[in-house]
Parts: sequence; C-alpha cells; structure tokens
Amino acid sequence: MTLDLFGFGPALLAGAAMTIKLALSALSLGLVLGLLGALAKTSPYKPLQWLGGSYSTLVRGVPELLWVLLIYFGTVSLMRSLADLLGVVSLELSPFAAGTIALGLCFGAYATEVFRGAILAIPKGHREAGQALGLSKPRILWRLILPQMWRIALPGLGNLFMILMKDTALVSVIGLEEIMRRSQIAVTASKEPFTFFLVAAFIYLSLTILAMIGLHLLEKRASRGFLRAAA
Repeated sequence: MTLDLFGFGPALLAGAAMTIKLALSALSLGLVLGLLGALAKTSPYKPLQWLGGSYSTLVRGVPELLWVLLIYFGTVSLMRSLADLLGVVSLELSPFAAGTIALGLCFGAYATEVFRGAILAIPKGHREAGQALGLSKPRILWRLILPQMWRIALPGLGNLFMILMKDTALVSVIGLEEIMRRSQIAVTASKEPFTFFLVAAFIYLSLTILAMIGLHLLEKRASRGFLRAAA
C-alpha cells in the first residue's frame, strides 16, 4: 500500500527543511539571550538582576503565538513608518525573521532559568580556585564556569529544543511555508486532511527522534572525564 500525496511530497520536504532552518536559527538566538539573561540574574549588581528577571518573567508570561503575532505585525507598522521617514519604497520584516526573533526570544527566556540553575550548581570553590591562580573574572567565566555550566544545562536545553521544534508550527499563521503551512495548502487542494496531517505528524516525530539522537551524543561528549555516580 502506497501513500498518495497528490504530488505534494517535494513541497512537504521543503517545509521540513524550512522548519529545521527556523528551529536552528531560533536556537542560536535563544542560546545567546538565555546566557546573557542567566549572567544578568546571577550578577551581584541589582539593575542587571532586575533586567534579567524582567525579561524571563515577561516573555514566559505571554503565549508564544502572541509573541509571533506581536513581533510580526508590530514590526510591519514600525517598518512602514521607518520607510516613510527614510523615503524608502518598501521595508518589511520577513515571516522567517519575525519567527526567528519570536521563538528565539521565548527559548531564551526559558533557557535563562536553565543556565541560571546550572551556574548556581557549580561549587563556589571553583571560582575561588581560579582567583587563587590569579585568573581574571572573564577568564574564570570562560575557562571554569561555562564548560561546567554547559554540561549541567544540556539536558534541560535539549528538552527546550524539542518544544522549540514543535513551536515552529506557530509561525505558519504569518505565512511562513514550514511543515504545517505546506500541509494546510495540500489539504486545501486535495481535501485529504487526515493524510497530510498524519504525514506532518510523522515528519515532526522523525525530526524529534533525530534531535534526541544528536542531544544524546552531545551529552555523552560533554560528560567525558566526569565520573557518573553509581546508582
């Protein structure tokens, strides 16, 4: 028995490629924002603590779909005003860029808490040892804190990436042709919703399994040199 995709197979594969591209772009932005947020929240300076806490609380308190809509339609109005000011004919933010910003912003807010927990899990004696060796604060952060933080935070970041992979479906509402958007187009043309939504589910499941394998390899590599406690 063969599955009839009515010629939409290549389109669905193109949608899967767009989903991967969007997820990796949002991941890159989110990791940077999450690390900056965690460093701000663990900083001894109150203004930075307030800034990091406000970012994490504000972004996590609003649904991801609303962030996608707010960033896309909000920037459309802003870009139009800026284009009129500069005398440019057309200036707009693409659905891909808006989706990357929105999902990266949301991923970064949750990653802030993961990184913060990982930083606090590192014994203070490690920082003191670095200071005793005459290392500067940036060098202590780069050589001592970040490598250990990465190992501790990786499982939590992996779970967040799984969620991010599925949240890419939200960007279909602003016209980005990822898996869900391509599936909806195929459903409209073929009148076969079950078939194409089932295929979409299979593609998401396949991407998730591949991501799990990659994360397992990363965790294994990050744990080299560390003895696991016996169960």
